Formats: sequence, structure tokens, C-alpha cells
Amino acid sequence: MKIQLLFFGITSDITGKREDSIAINEKTSVKNLKSLLIEKYPKLKNYASFSIAVNTEYANDTVIIKNNDIIALIPPVSGG
Repeated sequence: MKIQLLFFGITSDITGKREDSIAINEKTSVKNLKSLLIEKYPKLKNYASFSIAVNTEYANDTVIIKNNDIIALIPPVSGG
């Protein structure tokens, strides 16, 4: 399966990319994807609290990713 990745904020700085596409196994969950991404981009481990959106919807760790999904990595938001 192939998915598209979109990187925002610090995740873009860490990966050096704004977008990418990768192949993943069927029935990959968001939790598994996070592990794969940390393996591919080890510096993401320092920002392990980043959120994942699947097709513009925030997704919890149990969501199963489907072929051609668009996955956004959203860094922690802070402000005041």
C-alpha cells in the first residue's frame, strides 16, 4: 500500500521535507505508522507527542490506514 505524508512545523524541519510518499503494509495502524516514522526519521522520537491526521481528521492510535490515505504529522501546539 502507498500513502502520502504531509509534514508540518517542526516535523518538516526534522525530516527536511514538506511531503513524502511511502509504502506500508496492509492493516497498519496509526500507532504502527508512528513507530515506522520514528525509525525512518529518528529525530522524531524527541517529538513523539506529534498528532496524526488521516484524510484531514485527527486519528487515534487504533485507526487503520488505508491505501492512498493522506497522513499529516502535526506537532504539539502551544501558545498563550
